[in-house]
Amino acid sequence: MAKLKVTLTRSLIGRPQTQRDTVKAMGLRKLNSLVELPDNEAIRGQIHKVEHLVTVEEIQD
Repeated sequence: MAKLKVTLTRSLIGRPQTQRDTVKAMGLRKLNSLVELPDNEAIRGQIHKVEHLVTVEEIQD
């Protein structure tokens, strides 16, 4: 199963609380923090909501 490498590249300062909560739920805390998440519909929806704040790379297992 493929995984996604998600990096927080933009600051959360001045962003709506829903976007802050989404980033926190993905496990991202500080700027340039990185997490590996499974590639599924729920994660893709979260990424779509904050796509202007993160960069995403696909990782093949």
